Amino acid sequence: MDVIAKLIQRAKDEKQRIVLPEGTEERTLTAADRAIADQLADIVLLGDSDEIMEQAQKLGLTHISPNVIINPRKAPDLEEFAQTLAELRKRKGLTLEEAREKIKDPLYYGCMMIKMGKADGQLAGARNATSNVLRPALQIIKTAPGITCVSGAMLLLTKTPQYGENGVLVMGDVAVTPVPDANQLAQIAVCTAQTAKAVAGFEEPRVAMLSFSSYGSAKHEVVDKVIEATAIAKQMMPDLSIDGELQADCAIVPTVAKLKAPGSPVAGKANVLVVPCLEVGNIAYKLVQRLGEAQAIGPVLQGIARPVNDLSRGCNVDDIYKMIAITANQAIAAKRI
Repeated sequence: MDVIAKLIQRAKDEKQRIVLPEGTEERTLTAADRAIADQLADIVLLGDSDEIMEQAQKLGLTHISPNVIINPRKAPDLEEFAQTLAELRKRKGLTLEEAREKIKDPLYYGCMMIKMGKADGQLAGARNATSNVLRPALQIIKTAPGITCVSGAMLLLTKTPQYGENGVLVMGDVAVTPVPDANQLAQIAVCTAQTAKAVAGFEEPRVAMLSFSSYGSAKHEVVDKVIEATAIAKQMMPDLSIDGELQADCAIVPTVAKLKAPGSPVAGKANVLVVPCLEVGNIAYKLVQRLGEAQAIGPVLQGIARPVNDLSRGCNVDDIYKMIAITANQAIAAKRI
């Protein structure tokens, strides 16, 4: 069973309640119909019920019904949610009246459902920019304990089974933090390892902190940052198998590892790759995807206390379906912490 099939099966076995705030968006609605039919998750669509049902009928969808729809503007818990939001944001000057208006936004309402224990995760972004998806998540759900920055991991399903975990690697950060400092980079390493366990199903994440140097082969302040981040990550998670700084070939090719980093517990067998900055991560995964014909799944947002994921506005129905499964898997893992 491949990694995607395993993700889907885990989601079905431990069904989570996943909120889709873009309830009238065509691709989202079609993926939701499929997820409901497959019993992938307990889906909640946010928006006007009449509009959603009309759209579902136009698309020929047969599993969307009013009982999976909540209209944030008419929800019975609207006032409770508004008061909670006002309390959370009072130091930022948010008034109750302002909170009452803000909570009608499906992106805010969905995050408050998670905060109040009425949902397990949220997925949006087919229609909204990343900043719009992240803002309510950070204001309401906030970051996980010990984490101050949000990042994004990409699952790379390659055609090279000799590398990573039978050809599967997880790379971070590819989505959020442009130039992390050493402390942030350490957090990204820890979070990406956790994603590798929760989403990719790796029993033992082996994290390579990538650079253009291996074990001191080059000297530069950006290399120093990676070395420092590696040390911080080891303090954050002492049991984590992590090493750096390592060049990319040294991280995944055993023969190169023997030459460049002899004795490394990770070199030559890494299945988690942490890049030094967002620029590198974004370029690297897209090159692997296009030139290596790898399947890139994500980005999976990490560092938020409960799962909230952001879709590309160019996503298709299959992408959304898989991200529902991923969000559910993150929710399952979060409950076990």
